Formats: sequence, structure tokens, C-alpha cells
Amino acid sequence: MGTTGAQGGRRVGRPRADQRPDSGLSPRDELLRAAAELFTTRGYAATTTRAVAERAGMRQASMYHYVSGKEELLADLLESTVTPSLACARELLADDATPAESRLWELCRTDVELLCGGSHNLGGLYLLPEVRAERFAGFHAVRAELKDAYRQLLAATAAGGALAKSDLELRTDLVFGLIEGVILVHRSDPERPVSAFAEATADAALRIAGS
Repeated sequence: MGTTGAQGGRRVGRPRADQRPDSGLSPRDELLRAAAELFTTRGYAATTTRAVAERAGMRQASMYHYVSGKEELLADLLESTVTPSLACARELLADDATPAESRLWELCRTDVELLCGGSHNLGGLYLLPEVRAERFAGFHAVRAELKDAYRQLLAATAAGGALAKSDLELRTDLVFGLIEGVILVHRSDPERPVSAFAEATADAALRIAGS
């Protein structure tokens, strides 16, 4: 079957974005970028799907060809804050030649840089009450795997290896809490150099770990 109709030979198919910025991004990625900006500046609850679509340069009806709605956008944005750190953690766990203390420090540093280095403070979305819903189980599963990587690296350090299981879990909670807590610190002073901030946080995390 042909793909052109009677309306001037125009191709029939999914509606295309109207006046979408020529950024080179796909329509879905344009929507994610727009959602990241609006969710972190206006707030998730206050942002409508129409506003996201308009910021991405498309009609609201066209938006639904690419995403199901705000929840899908939020879920994708949340997972995007964790998956790069998890990939780094898996590489560090496999690197038996490097001392565990150095690997834990590197994970902390990298994680902070990823959380704070983007155009928008996406980590702040963790604090949304909506994130507790079952719809975001994928994010919570990836986050739990990342936290377990922290636990494994901490357990492999000299100090961590001497801890009882309950103490190891507590130290892991404290280290992981420190890393995620940088979201609030960074939001209060967004001009702070991220690299220096990340290194100082990693130093503090190792002190909490007892290393």
C-alpha cells in the first residue's frame, strides 16, 4: 500500500513535531529534555503534558506517539540518573587488581559527578512523593543494585571486612545516603565546581566507611 495521499502528496503516518528545535534529538529525547527542564524548575505536579509537548515543539496529541505520559517521562529520567553509575560500579567490582578503597572512592566521585554534572538537577526528583509508586519499580530496582555495589566495595576494604553484618549495612546506608544527599547541597549552591565537590564527597564517604 502506498504512503502518499491526496493532500499534496504528503506522507501519511505519525504526526511529526511542529516547529521542533533542530537539535538533532529524536522526538522522544526532545520530550525527555523538556520534561527534565520543567520538572526541575516548575515541579512535577505543576507541569502538564501540554507544557512538556509545547516545550519540545510539538502538539500534545503528537506527544502520545512517543510516550504514554508524564509518568513514563519521569521514570526514564529517574533511571537515567542511576544507570551510568551502575555501569561504573560493575566495572569497579570486576577490577580485583585495584585496592577496594580506591575503587569505592572512584565510585563515590563518579556518582556525585553524574548526579550534579547535568544541565538539570534530576537527582532532586528522588524526593517526589510520586516516586514511591509501583510505576517506578524499575528505578528502585536499579538503585538497589547500585547500593549493593557500594556495599560490596565497602565490604572489600580493610575496615569494611572487619565489620559485623549489621554494622556493614549501617555504613553502607550512611555512605549511600551521603552520595544521594549531595542533591540538596548542590541545589543550594549550583555554582560550586562539580569536580572539587565530587572529590571532597568521596573523601568524606571513605571516612564514614572507616577507611
